Amino acid sequence: MQYTSENILVRPTADTSDPNLILSITPKKVGWEYISFQARRLATGQSWAFGSGENELAIVIFCGSISVSSNRGDWNGISRKDVWTGAATALYLPRRTEFTITAQQDSEFAITWTPTDQEHDPWLIQAQDVRVSVRGGDNVSRQINDLLPPGSPVHRLVLVEVYTPSGNWSSYPPHKHDVHSEDADGNLLEADLEEVYFYKIDKPEGYAFQRVYTDETCPLHRAGMPIDALVRAENNCAVLIPEGYHPVVSAPGYTTYYLNVLAGSVQHLTARDDPRYAWVKESYRGVDPRVPLY
Repeated sequence: MQYTSENILVRPTADTSDPNLILSITPKKVGWEYISFQARRLATGQSWAFGSGENELAIVIFCGSISVSSNRGDWNGISRKDVWTGAATALYLPRRTEFTITAQQDSEFAITWTPTDQEHDPWLIQAQDVRVSVRGGDNVSRQINDLLPPGSPVHRLVLVEVYTPSGNWSSYPPHKHDVHSEDADGNLLEADLEEVYFYKIDKPEGYAFQRVYTDETCPLHRAGMPIDALVRAENNCAVLIPEGYHPVVSAPGYTTYYLNVLAGSVQHLTARDDPRYAWVKESYRGVDPRVPLY
């Protein structure tokens, strides 16, 4: 599949047959192997039923309050005021789980899944247990919430929330994770991961720019299908990262949030920086005082 600015950006979708669906990504639709993703909303009292099938699955709340009943257990009061005032609560569900989500308040949430042949236990990741850190420096400072980090008791899924203040950059220096490689001792040098960026902006007219580009080290590039896409991501948009480097900059005056979903060859985030820009890590003089937001 040839990826361009037109198909790497996924905009919210109006679907009369499923009016609570905000956006949907499937491997068949976007030309990759692992990640399916939906953003959904439910009004108070509404319910939505789904099954994980032969996939591991995670639910991440953006706002509101939901309960989840399933053949693997029940969870009530999965709540969040909004993405700007606290980390998410997330629920991991194993394969062959049938469940129903019911909104106790008007709610928005993401649901994401990827194939697995492993068995893991359900896991409620509480907001107060999410590790919050600051990465980078100067105008590359950003806040990281590790919802489902490497080393979690799951098969493939990794979930990360990132906050980029007004005018700042994130996912920088540009890095990629599209080749699984190890050194002679078996140490991981780079993981092969697909990735979704799902965006929220703190004001309705706000936006961020994201570039996705490949070089000769990327499989698609070597196959004659290079990527060089620049997209304007607005609230409730998603950006696909099938391969390549993928830096982000937040428009001045606006704070950018995105939920990263990753899955691929290994449950790890080992990546390679673009060697032309990696030097910037050594130039930081301080950390932007605007992060962490909370």
